[in-house]
Amino acid sequence: MVSNLHSRWAVAGSTFVLWALVAASVVYWGFKLTGAASAATAPIAVRTPAPADPAAVARLLGFAPAVADAAPQASLGSRFALVGVVASRGENAAALITVDGKPAKPFRLGAAVEEGLVLQSVEGRRAVLAPTVDGTPAVTLELPPIRR
Repeated sequence: MVSNLHSRWAVAGSTFVLWALVAASVVYWGFKLTGAASAATAPIAVRTPAPADPAAVARLLGFAPAVADAAPQASLGSRFALVGVVASRGENAAALITVDGKPAKPFRLGAAVEEGLVLQSVEGRRAVLAPTVDGTPAVTLELPPIRR
């Protein structure tokens, strides 16, 4: 009698692997079917951190607020930007000024740039705004330096 020992081990090994897969499948589906009712969980409540107060953080890091009297002057000057000037002798001088980032507009001497501010003088690369033509200067605008 002739027997093939290799084929006998191959059949026995593949049978074992097949039955192991069947057993694993039965265990998986058994857990899946019996654990489905008990596995229902309530939604997890996530706690979000409170937003940080920027002013409190600034005070914590040592920021000292600016003096209240100096703040309106600084904010007033930051609202205007001088784009160009036409300085001439006499009353024909003009300045090209942007207000609050809007497109620049030309203003002649004595013209109201904004309510309460007029173009008082234009000289060289500088324009001066004041409450009245003869009043004390409120804002001095200068052109940026020339790049060479």
